[in-house]
Amino acid sequence: MEKRLFTSECVTEGHPDKVADAISDAILDECLRQDPGSRVACETMVSTDLCIICGEITTKARVNYEQIARSTVRRIGYTRPEDGFCADTMEVICRVHTQSADIAMGTNDEAGGAGDQGMMFGGACDQTPECMPLPAALSRALCRRLTECVRENPLLRPDGKTQVTVSYDENNQVLGVEAVVVSVMHSAGFPMEELRAYIRREVIAPVLSAYGFRLNQVPAVHINPTGNFVIGGPNGDTGLTGRKIIVDTYGGWFSHGGGAFSGKDPTKVDRSAAYMARYMAKNLVAAGLAKQVQVQLAYAIGVAEPVSLRVDSNGTGVIPDEEMTALLRRDCDLTPAGIIRTLGLRRPIYSATASQGHFGMEDRPWERTDLAEKWKC
Repeated sequence: MEKRLFTSECVTEGHPDKVADAISDAILDECLRQDPGSRVACETMVSTDLCIICGEITTKARVNYEQIARSTVRRIGYTRPEDGFCADTMEVICRVHTQSADIAMGTNDEAGGAGDQGMMFGGACDQTPECMPLPAALSRALCRRLTECVRENPLLRPDGKTQVTVSYDENNQVLGVEAVVVSVMHSAGFPMEELRAYIRREVIAPVLSAYGFRLNQVPAVHINPTGNFVIGGPNGDTGLTGRKIIVDTYGGWFSHGGGAFSGKDPTKVDRSAAYMARYMAKNLVAAGLAKQVQVQLAYAIGVAEPVSLRVDSNGTGVIPDEEMTALLRRDCDLTPAGIIRTLGLRRPIYSATASQGHFGMEDRPWERTDLAEKWKC
């Protein structure tokens, strides 16, 4: 039997890029909380004791950008000046201006056009209960548990990364977990061997068990493989909004159109259409129409209807891909305004996506499977 390997990674909420995402999405949520019609494209950069907020924001909301940045960084856990990035000591620079009137003219609620051109992808498969590829689901679950441990153990720090390699047979059926990598920032007072034993016991073993695997059956486990990870977070690496787009989606298993999500209001189809594509793909899989589905949408700026819609079941469909595409066209409003209505996207629901992942979490509106019963054969 031929064995094929696939690897996905994830990062914790304290990773520099995720800190930037979290600030951008917290600003978006505050704008939407006060003014659901806000137009937001917020970009953040974080470095050693520095936070720079830029972007185009048109809103009736009164937003204290500095306060939001500091409270977000504090929630994540950067509260020690000695770590080189701290909620109370960092400098905050804000350079925000309003959205281009030319863009706004074609994307207002009356025109209803897409906020930009581009293609978006959504996917789902039956490898896990949440309809996510197993490597992506495992690496994200490891990061969630790692973040819990950071809050429980004063010797750990918020920055961290995970990576999981899964083996498949020639029919894409899971054979096992081949490798797990975990790196976590820590206090200098946490001896390396104790840290490694702690991560094996408190993070890797329970996460693998929840998905039906045993740690002692994984051939390769690497924990902080280079040793000490004391200098980390934005002090160790500059963070930028939108730089973890594969982590945010499917770990590379499905395609990505290239557009980031965080900091963008739902008129930006980079975000909303990717959510809609996930919603449609998950419902097709939940209906039993395919074991794996990828949906592609594409838009032109200022035009409401997508210029293309494609379903690819990779040969796993019980009906032709063209029939699944016809179902989507019949039952789903794919205009930006229709997507916003269907998923209820003009709400402050985005901060959690920056730290917990955009897909595979049941409390997200695009994770509903309310169309599946209608589509079942």
